[in-house]
Amino acid sequence: MARIKPQALLIQSKKKKGPTRISTTTIVMCNLIIALVALSLIATYRYWSRRSLDQSGSELSNQEKIDVFGKKDDLPGYAILNTSKGPITVELFKEASPEVVDRFIDLCQKGRFKGMPFSHVIKHYIIKGGGSQELGAAEDWISKGKLRGQLVTSPKHEAFMLGTTKARPDNKGFELVITTAPIPDLNDKLIVFGRVIKGEEVVQEIEEVDTDEHYRPKSSVGITSVILKQEI
Repeated sequence: MARIKPQALLIQSKKKKGPTRISTTTIVMCNLIIALVALSLIATYRYWSRRSLDQSGSELSNQEKIDVFGKKDDLPGYAILNTSKGPITVELFKEASPEVVDRFIDLCQKGRFKGMPFSHVIKHYIIKGGGSQELGAAEDWISKGKLRGQLVTSPKHEAFMLGTTKARPDNKGFELVITTAPIPDLNDKLIVFGRVIKGEEVVQEIEEVDTDEHYRPKSSVGITSVILKQEI
């Protein structure tokens, strides 16, 4: 048997231990995979960026609609009238009197009722805030209120209802009226847009204040602030 020379063995050993060469095809495939991953990441980033912009635009459009129409699904459904005698919680009739409720909420946010005095207090009838200090409509209401023979069953004729007078449609003359007894004859004078659900005793305490011959309170009593709430 022929012997392999040491030099030949050394050459064979170097050939076995040498690094394996990477083919050109493998290099090309790796580069393609890297490129595809990079393109995929870029496409994903662009997709989410575009989606985020679309959502922002959609929210802006919705806000613009709210600003234009003045409507919103989550309008406050309750108002707390803080008075010098205590708080009165009122449920607002958003569906039955939407326009008046919208105007009331807008005026509340502008601070229209802060410091509003109760200008007239008529026992077993109404307490009225804002408006003229003269007798005017109150005297007319009393003369009609004496004719209470026929009592109609309706939420508008119950006690502790919140309304505003029809005679003053403008914001500056927006008056608040709370009935203190069932009154069937105010339908043509009062727009009812809420009802007292808590604080009836406060209404009755205000009703008991001393008044002059024109039903004006002798001591100052009124609304100190109004808090709007979506839920109670």
